[in-house]
Amino acid sequence: MDAKKKRRILTIAAIAVLLVALAGWTVWGNGALELNTYIIASEKLPASFHGFRIAQVSDLHNTELGENNKNLLAMLRSARPDIIVITGDLIDSRNTDVGIALSFTEEAMKIAPCYYVTGNHEARVSQYNTLREGLMELGVIILENAWVEIQQGGEKITLMGVDDPSFQTDYLFGDEEAVMTQTLNNLTWDKDSYTILLSHRPELFDVYEYMGVDLVFSGHAHGGQFRLPFVGGLVAPNQGFFPEYDSGLYTKNNTAMLVSRGIGNSIIPIRFNNRPEVILAELKSR
Repeated sequence: MDAKKKRRILTIAAIAVLLVALAGWTVWGNGALELNTYIIASEKLPASFHGFRIAQVSDLHNTELGENNKNLLAMLRSARPDIIVITGDLIDSRNTDVGIALSFTEEAMKIAPCYYVTGNHEARVSQYNTLREGLMELGVIILENAWVEIQQGGEKITLMGVDDPSFQTDYLFGDEEAVMTQTLNNLTWDKDSYTILLSHRPELFDVYEYMGVDLVFSGHAHGGQFRLPFVGGLVAPNQGFFPEYDSGLYTKNNTAMLVSRGIGNSIIPIRFNNRPEVILAELKSR
């Protein structure tokens, strides 16, 4: 065998090995759940809530990580949250299984009180009422354009939640910004209170900041689906290519927003360089 042919064979073999390794790494990464912790400090936070821990689960899309989501539940237990917030797309409109969603939340409720808001997938399915009723029976607090006070040590913070705008306007062509602005305007909460908002849509960050919310938990972007080194997410719903808000912590003036990469997938069944995650926010008073 001449040297040129040998080099060609070795090159093809190396490429094949690389592709197999890349495929294996990608498959592993789609189930390799990780916990990402953020410290959120604010002068507005009451001293009694210093160290308060909030775990976020977003965009489950009927995914099961381990039998009956045992891997996800084990991670939530290890995080030792004071509350768990679920920020939409608990079910998937293309492959809806209310049973998976309710099985997960039933076990999550044994870890900490759970608060839930809808995503765009809940707005698309006739089974949403079944999901809603099941969550209520389990004791999950559903925040449908509403707010509650959480009290601790004689002090309080406000936790708000909003329905996904697609319950009121077209998902692709509706004026979601106007819907969200009106929804938040209708919520007359104590703005002197430290306020946390659960909202599925990160692209509406400017609205949340304008309304004076202190901390937002969001999802929807799936981390940009394919994450490129030094670039970030490639594409996200309602943000298009190279989304501004795809993963992690964003701040603007006095508002912070945490965007979860989520757990599951929907239209595109696989992620790249984009592990599913649980977010843990630990609040600190300055």
